[in-house]
Amino acid sequence: MNTSPPRHDDDTLTPPSDDVRAGEYVLGVLDAPARRAVQARIASDAAFAGLVENWERHFAAWLGRVDAATPSPHVWAGIRRRLGWPAVQSVKPGLWNNVSFWRGAAALAAAAGIAAIAFGLRQPTLPGPAPPLASEEAAPRPVTVLARDDGSTGWIASIDTRSGKLVIVPVPSALDSGGRVNELWIIPAGGAPLSLGMVSHDRTHTIAVPQALRAAIVSGSLLAITLEPQAGIPHAQPSGPIVAKGQIQAI
Repeated sequence: MNTSPPRHDDDTLTPPSDDVRAGEYVLGVLDAPARRAVQARIASDAAFAGLVENWERHFAAWLGRVDAATPSPHVWAGIRRRLGWPAVQSVKPGLWNNVSFWRGAAALAAAAGIAAIAFGLRQPTLPGPAPPLASEEAAPRPVTVLARDDGSTGWIASIDTRSGKLVIVPVPSALDSGGRVNELWIIPAGGAPLSLGMVSHDRTHTIAVPQALRAAIVSGSLLAITLEPQAGIPHAQPSGPIVAKGQIQAI
């Protein structure tokens, strides 16, 4: 009778499907060599690139469904240590407009999402070494704060120049009483406004910038949001008031 224990080597595991691999890439659970392999495949395999884009759209909607919660003080202290920040720091005015704060928050949100979702993507495997919290390939993307006239933050735009996508995070606000919606524009230095379509007032979502407009996503260009009639979006030019704006930096 064979009493040898069952094997759990990586060789006995079924390789993940293309769809699962695309999901793992979007979640950020792959190590650096695997991420480079996936990125190379995205550039050469249009069908696989479409799977990655589907997962990005799927998970972008989840970011707007997280209820707010106040952590205990010792949790914040641990978070600050992992980010390499001082253990204790008083809250300064203008935190919502602090780009470093949003980059750190984005890293923490990604880590929390990975822990909650990754188990559903593939069969359990033996735990391996945890990936580092930050690496060259997971470096923060450029962030633009779109401020309202009173200086408060209206939206945060995270820019992925490689894929030409903007992740738009709103600070939830009331709908326009006149029924107008928010339309996002990119305004090159010295150029005319170019519409990137409608943005939500209360949910995070991703905008794929058309290829013809990607050259405008550079430092010095302005992102602006105006109130416009929903019919006819994207419009040829803005007609309503600007409700928030911010200049793209450090690309």
